[in-house]
Amino acid sequence: MKYDFILISTADWDNPFWTNKQHIAKRLADRGHRVLYVDSIGLRRPEVNKKDLKRITSKLKKYTQGILKKQENLWVWSPVVIPIHSNELVRKLNFKIMELSLNRFSNKLNFENTVLWIYNPLTQPLVGKLNEKITVYHCVDELSAQPGMPVKTLKEEETLLLKKVDIVYATSKSLYDSKKNINAQTFYSPNVADFSHFNKALSSNLEIPEELKSISGPIIGFIGAISSYKLNFSLIENIAKKNPDYNFVFIGQIGEGEPSTNIDQLKDLKNVRFLGAKSYDNLPSYLKRFDVCLLPNNLNEYTKNMFPMKFFEYLAAGKPVVLTPLEALKDYYNLCYIGEDAESFSNAIKRALNENDDKIINKRIQESKKHDWESRIDKMLESIDDNINKKKADK
Repeated sequence: MKYDFILISTADWDNPFWTNKQHIAKRLADRGHRVLYVDSIGLRRPEVNKKDLKRITSKLKKYTQGILKKQENLWVWSPVVIPIHSNELVRKLNFKIMELSLNRFSNKLNFENTVLWIYNPLTQPLVGKLNEKITVYHCVDELSAQPGMPVKTLKEEETLLLKKVDIVYATSKSLYDSKKNINAQTFYSPNVADFSHFNKALSSNLEIPEELKSISGPIIGFIGAISSYKLNFSLIENIAKKNPDYNFVFIGQIGEGEPSTNIDQLKDLKNVRFLGAKSYDNLPSYLKRFDVCLLPNNLNEYTKNMFPMKFFEYLAAGKPVVLTPLEALKDYYNLCYIGEDAESFSNAIKRALNENDDKIINKRIQESKKHDWESRIDKMLESIDDNINKKKADK
């Protein structure tokens, strides 16, 4: 059956680093399902800084454009709300406006077999208001553990959402365990990768970017959001100082999700480079030059519940990965190297650089191949079909 999806995201469609939200929306549209992708309404209250002011200006501009068709079967709408989510009256006003707008757009697009797919727990008041046949909550992070969040409101709204929705997908086992207690129709659905895209890093025809060609010596690389609640900057600093002959390259937006992020302690290190965000299309060419890939995460409440999508992207490129002991990746420790402090992390990087075993490279590639978007979406659509069929049978 073909469905019409209203996908309420926590990431804007045009964010250079695609997350599961954009990947799922695009692949559903490619399969012939119609998708209305709703940009993030934001979770934290904006601050008075350049990044937030730029984002507000961009949101207002996009809002005036209405719904924009991005490809066949896929439209994007960027709503504007009053970003005071802890105030109940403001939330009611925000979601009444969103409800009216989304129903108007749904009618305009002739949506019928509608699936409401939610990432943001604050939008739970929309459940049952958009003529949807089924509602999905895709829980990909412990959002309340991010800096600047309205923690009490988020937790309360998420509990209400879990009680309302038909299906819950959780991307880590800890998220699965906590959500399953509230909604029995919770499925463990870890993040996956765009295997065919990142596997291009192994192609002999792929050109290495100019800014990496001039770097001599090993490159130890990271691709993703560079934010202090996610990455352990002190660990990175100590590793870089202990290994002056290694080049540590970071690709991504600094302060993503946390504008107050400060990288001053790393800026002056000669062997640490921040190259900024790169287009999704070009990421495999950067990965090709990496000798080792990094996941130097903090171990906190947020990362305890995080399954980093970039892990399988690194594996798809056949690269050795050195990481702090992230709970969600326990099942894959045999495919990577673990470091808990600067000493053990440095030793892990050295072992990774000295790796000379085609078998382990192939194991990483084959494991990543099992975790691609197409097989994951097959399973998700199957559970939606089953739920709708059960509803019909119960009538």
